[in-house]
Amino acid sequence: MSNPRLEIDCAKIAVNARLLIDKLKRHGIDVVPVTKVFMGHPKVAAMLVESGANMLADSRIENIERMRRAGITIPIMLIRSPMLSQVDRVVLNCEVSLNTELQIIRALAKAAKKAGYYHGVIIMVELGDLREGVMPEQLSNTIRQTLALSNIELKGIGANLACRYGVAPEQENMAQLAKLMLEVENQFGIRLQVISGGSSASLLWAFSLDQRSCVTQLRLGESIYFGVEALNKRPIAGANTDAITLVAEVIESNKKPSAPWGRRYKNAFGESPEVKNRKLVDQALLALGRQDVNPSGITPPTGITIVASSSDHMVVESVRKPLKVGQEIRFKLDYVGLLSAMTSPYVRKYFYQ
Repeated sequence: MSNPRLEIDCAKIAVNARLLIDKLKRHGIDVVPVTKVFMGHPKVAAMLVESGANMLADSRIENIERMRRAGITIPIMLIRSPMLSQVDRVVLNCEVSLNTELQIIRALAKAAKKAGYYHGVIIMVELGDLREGVMPEQLSNTIRQTLALSNIELKGIGANLACRYGVAPEQENMAQLAKLMLEVENQFGIRLQVISGGSSASLLWAFSLDQRSCVTQLRLGESIYFGVEALNKRPIAGANTDAITLVAEVIESNKKPSAPWGRRYKNAFGESPEVKNRKLVDQALLALGRQDVNPSGITPPTGITIVASSSDHMVVESVRKPLKVGQEIRFKLDYVGLLSAMTSPYVRKYFYQ
């Protein structure tokens, strides 16, 4: 097999998807798997559908079009607010999109009317993490103007937390979302189908519920692919945490000094790393660089330490025995690691059932 490579065990991911779909259904919450970290890969999308997903979500219209070309027919939600330049593609390929700007919603309405479609929108509300969302006091006006548009169906409201500042989804801000839902329904005499309560960061809150929640939907990616909740990265009982592995190959192995010599300037990335002289060490180079993966998102096996990473090389040290040229080193990844490795064209992707 080619290196570097991702090994993706779809059977293990399917177990996680079914587990979360079943677990959250008890609280009246639908799981919408997010495919963006896999760039809308058709194999992952098909596996999620087979696992019981009734809707998929992605942040890039290019990924959604890829899934449509591959024959994925279930509803798909665009979870990043559409660009004005892409509204025609959005209404042709997505049943629903998350929105905050009336200008964009009006453009979606125009595009939908032109195409002879109806497009669903969920209005995102700001609950404190300060990424996307209309301010709560502006929600009523946004809803009023959205309801007046032709070819647009208001599906509900939603929120996103934890992505920018790490503000946790908790009872207080989820109660605010519930209060806003009731105010909208009472003011306009409507029934909102969807209350989209967040991402994998919302799982701790959801698992703590002792009754059905007003939240009807969670958009999950990290928890399905890694088997962890997103706030503390703790494993979910019964879920697989080892479905994805990054493999890299050793291309040099030597005993070298641990400290450089000569006049030092900043390195190629503008860094001046501190160095402690540990005398001679067993150092190896891997054919894996920052153009392949974000080094902060991978964990080496026991006995190996990552000490540096440049564009094309990763420098590691081994404490048990020297590594051999041609030897393969298997890394665990987190969401950051997978996002970068999956996006790199230099990392081969292998999917297993």
